[in-house]
Amino acid sequence: MLGRVNHVAIAVPDLASAAASYRATLGATVTEPQALPEHGVTVVFVTLPNTKVELLEPLGETSPIAAFLAKNPSGGMHHICYEVEDILAARDALKASGARVLGDGEPKIGAHGKPVLFLHPKDFQGTLIELEQV
Repeated sequence: MLGRVNHVAIAVPDLASAAASYRATLGATVTEPQALPEHGVTVVFVTLPNTKVELLEPLGETSPIAAFLAKNPSGGMHHICYEVEDILAARDALKASGARVLGDGEPKIGAHGKPVLFLHPKDFQGTLIELEQV
């Protein structure tokens, strides 16, 4: 079911500062900020030869990232995203095995313009999982 790691997401309290740090200190290539109102975040991607790192900050006070940062003010790892070929087949197989899909269970369009779903962290050793159809 799982393909390659698409990205690791890190919640940050200040996206501009975090992006500048990745550029200046680590010499990384960082994309321009992208607001995703449906997900309540603004993101940039640090591009790497084999995957990406997503830096995300809350977009508004009701963002799920705001709640994460309230518990982790300095930020930290938020989720890991795996690629899948058929997100609906993956969702159905996961639900049949007892895994919980967050939200209404229907894919939303993610930052890469592709369907995504999130899986409950309590079902995956405390890690929030994002699935992205490729």
